[in-house]
Amino acid sequence: MSSDLADLDARLDAAGAHLARYRAAGMRVFATSSFQPNSVLLLHLLASRAPWVPVYFLDTGYHFPETLLWRDAVARQTGLRVVDLRSPMPRSQQRDGEGRLLFVSDPDRCCHLNKVLPLLPVQAGHDVWVTGVRATQSAQRAAMDEEEPDPSGILKYNPLLRWTGAEVEALRAARDLPRHPLEGRGYASVGCAPCTTASGGGLDDRGGRWSGQRKTECGLHGGAR
Repeated sequence: MSSDLADLDARLDAAGAHLARYRAAGMRVFATSSFQPNSVLLLHLLASRAPWVPVYFLDTGYHFPETLLWRDAVARQTGLRVVDLRSPMPRSQQRDGEGRLLFVSDPDRCCHLNKVLPLLPVQAGHDVWVTGVRATQSAQRAAMDEEEPDPSGILKYNPLLRWTGAEVEALRAARDLPRHPLEGRGYASVGCAPCTTASGGGLDDRGGRWSGQRKTECGLHGGAR
C-alpha cells in the first residue's frame, strides 16, 4: 500500500471514529445519498466503518433508471440499509398555473417539493445528518465546515468535505469501488434526468447539472428555496 493510499484510508478511519463517537453519545445519526457517481466514497465509508447508519435516498420520480438499478445493486453488495423517501405531493400535482411541470418552469420549487420536504420528518427524528458534499464541488460548498449546524436544527457532518476529485478517484481505483453505469457515457454528475446532461466525464463532479442555468444546488445544502 502506498503512503498516499494509507493516508486516504486513515482519513476514512478518522471519519468512522467520529461517527462512532456520535453513536456512543446516544446521538441519532442518518446519512443521505443520491447514488450518483460521486456518492460512492460516502457509501464506502459507511459500509466499511459505520454500517449501522441508515442511508436515505430521495426518490424524486425523475431519476434515471440506471441510478435506481445502481442504488439497488450497491445496497445489496454493501448491506447498507437504504430507505426511499418521496414527496408528500404527487407528481401529477407538481405543475404551475399554466399546467407545466415544475422542473420546466420553477426548478427550485421542484427541488423543494421532491428533496427538501420529504427529508424534514427524518431530520426531526435525528441528531446528526451525514452528507457526502465536498468543497471542490462549488463555491457554496467550499464555505461549509466539516461539522456545522443545519437550519433544520440538527448537526450536519460532512466527513469528505476536504477530499479532492483526484483523491476520490485514487481511492475508487485502489479499492475497485463500483461505478455508476452512466459514468461511461460521459456523466460526471447524475441527478434527475430532466436536469442532467452529459458533461464528458472527468473530475468536474458537478458538471452537467442544471446546464445553462444559474442554479447549482437543490436546496438540501442551501442555494434554493
